[in-house]
Amino acid sequence: MPRIAVIEDDPTTSEQLAGWIRAARPELTVDQHFDRDSAEAALLRERYDLVVLDIELGRERNAGVALINEINKQGLGTPVLVVSAMPAAIYRSIMKALDAWDYLQKTTFDEAEFVETFLDILRTARLKEPATKPSVKADDSLQLDPLKQRTPMWRGQRINLPLTAQRILATLHARTGEVVSYEELFDVVKSGRNRDNVRKHVATIRDAFRDVDPAFDGIENIPMRGFRWTSGG
Repeated sequence: MPRIAVIEDDPTTSEQLAGWIRAARPELTVDQHFDRDSAEAALLRERYDLVVLDIELGRERNAGVALINEINKQGLGTPVLVVSAMPAAIYRSIMKALDAWDYLQKTTFDEAEFVETFLDILRTARLKEPATKPSVKADDSLQLDPLKQRTPMWRGQRINLPLTAQRILATLHARTGEVVSYEELFDVVKSGRNRDNVRKHVATIRDAFRDVDPAFDGIENIPMRGFRWTSGG
């Protein structure tokens, strides 16, 4: 039977989300978890078809990020729908860079929008399931968390980057092998949304990598279009 996890520390919100899911799809089993520890244990124990989670759990501001990273490590392709009070204009692109499937900002959506988003993710995940199982994991030389500064690791060595550069890096890495346009990168730049500023951030990223790996060449410049992360580097 399909199993869903709702990871939310506020009991009222948890009951609301779980109730909407049960009303829309009564045949689904919904597990509710209210803190990071119980959620992590459940993710190791159960095979979930979809995870709905908040970014902040209790006093842990970025607990949800750690849980998404844990889900990604499992390599099962488990879809994640983030429901958080954090501003969608900033955090939607960050969560997608972390491989979350979608992002809803609390107080800005109703039951109909949540159910539509939830069911769309569930259907899409099932269609992708046959292709997901044999897929090869992406190159894991780069490990990063775009919500915390100075945390990217390149082949075991720490890369010092400002937060905006981390967001750009996360976006490029999430789309390895694809060209990411300047316009798409503007979405993760808070200020100075122009090509020159994006190029400066990319130059900062390259310099930081070359400080620990002089041979680094993992970001390709695509003239007039944008940039591409190549898994080699």
